Amino acid sequence: MPDDPKPNDDPKPDDAGGGEEPTGGEPDWKAEAEKYKALSRKHEARAKENYDKAKRLDELEEANKTETQKLADKATEAEKRAAAAEAKATKYEVAAELGIQPKHMKYLHGATKEEIEESAKGILEDFPEIYDAKPDTDAGKPTRPKERLRPGAAPSEEPEETDPRKLAADLPRL
Repeated sequence: MPDDPKPNDDPKPDDAGGGEEPTGGEPDWKAEAEKYKALSRKHEARAKENYDKAKRLDELEEANKTETQKLADKATEAEKRAAAAEAKATKYEVAAELGIQPKHMKYLHGATKEEIEESAKGILEDFPEIYDAKPDTDAGKPTRPKERLRPGAAPSEEPEETDPRKLAADLPRL
């Protein structure tokens, strides 16, 4: 059939039939499916072979690096980690200064402290119900709860009568 698309890399049809029409004029779809399955398996095997070769090439390149190149790679990696740690520390610092909750820290972004502060101010504006903008008059002062401790045997209310003779007289006798 001349209108059937053929793969570019395999101009020869496989032994599966290649889309020839049986007697009814319809293409043989089972044969077409088998042909493309075979092509798929062939390309999958080639991809696995290429992956193994690429892995071996990476290993050879790593082995051929000079000591200076290896040290330069380690220095570059260390600089990246240091920059990431510094950015994270700056985000924590800004969040602590402005009172941003830890669950909202993922929305802080920017490369400089000023950019991070801008995004933090945006969070404060976007979530006014969480971050109340009222000034706190006791800011910076630690608060302690008022203690009202009592022994477990003490009643919660004081009795009306405390005279033991009157209390004894009120007890029923048997």
